[in-house]
Amino acid sequence: MPIRIRLNGDPHELAAPLRVDALLASLTLDPRMVAVERNRTVVRRADYAATPVNDGDEIEVVAFVGGG
Repeated sequence: MPIRIRLNGDPHELAAPLRVDALLASLTLDPRMVAVERNRTVVRRADYAATPVNDGDEIEVVAFVGGG
């Protein structure tokens, strides 16, 4: 059953509910290189595998960029 979320402000459809770590994998993002917010609450990296992404959630993913 597909679910709809907002990902970085844009509508995004997923095939089924999943966890934050699986969402990052589906987006080919390295979990060590991003920060994730779910419904305006920062998700600790240690909690990615236990944090569900459900229908209607607002997910923000911010990638760390090095530079100088």
